[in-house]
Amino acid sequence: MTTPQSGIFALGTSSHAYLEFDLLAGGTAIDLVCRIAALREPRTTMGGINLVSGFRPELWRSLDATQIPEDVVGFDEPILGSDGFIMPATQHDAVLWLSGSGYDVVFDEARAAMEALRGIAAVRDETSGWAYRHDRDLTGFIDGTENPSLLDAPRYAVIPEGGPGAGGTVLLLQKWAHEVARWEALADSAQERVIGRTKPDSVELDPQVADSHVALTDQARFGHIFRRNTPYGTVTEHGTMFVGFSAEQSRLIAMLASMAGANGGTRDALTRYTRPLSGAYYFIPSAEAIRGYAPPDADG
Repeated sequence: MTTPQSGIFALGTSSHAYLEFDLLAGGTAIDLVCRIAALREPRTTMGGINLVSGFRPELWRSLDATQIPEDVVGFDEPILGSDGFIMPATQHDAVLWLSGSGYDVVFDEARAAMEALRGIAAVRDETSGWAYRHDRDLTGFIDGTENPSLLDAPRYAVIPEGGPGAGGTVLLLQKWAHEVARWEALADSAQERVIGRTKPDSVELDPQVADSHVALTDQARFGHIFRRNTPYGTVTEHGTMFVGFSAEQSRLIAMLASMAGANGGTRDALTRYTRPLSGAYYFIPSAEAIRGYAPPDADG
């Protein structure tokens, strides 16, 4: 029986750090995976953090092709949508997502992780995330209304037993910058038509607007995923970190194509007010698969 990495489902954390790494010259995939496998999150109930680690699919596959579905690939090409819209591809070799109750412990553990990888890999992108008004994103709308409950989430997010990569999941990580002045110039009723839900209580509009965000990312159509989005940034520059997990990468790929209006489709109205800055897919191995690369004294 395989176990997903526990931090994926650790709801209620208010501080986050997303660190994306690339191998340095002379570093190898096995070096990187072993170093990350040796990292240990604090086993405390107060002030501790959750650590989720993942890898560029091709890198993980180079170590053991039986431990990842054969169709999972990196985000290596931009998605070209309608009206010249582009979702950039910024794939890196590894990701560490650290989350906890306060940024001080996240900060300290993130620095320790970077030090542990010194000489093997370097941070190419770093983003800090935080909670906003309990469950809202920086548009002012409730985020994750369609998210499955924690009881149901593994069914959609985790690769089932019996196949390659069991206990693992595919992560889509994207940074979206908000065009704040343009968004806040809209009346609430206009914002609701863009999102496809009411702003106070997140009730889906009926009839639905054809190019709304809800209409073009309908999980009843594409399949359910499990999202752990957070706001990121500063007062002057901020937005949303999209953190989406799925047992099948095809769901994520189809949703992005729909949002972009690829292949002549209708472009998501929300993309006129928020802009993607990054895009990467990471395979998040099971806890057992990661542990298999840890040194014998790592638990010690």
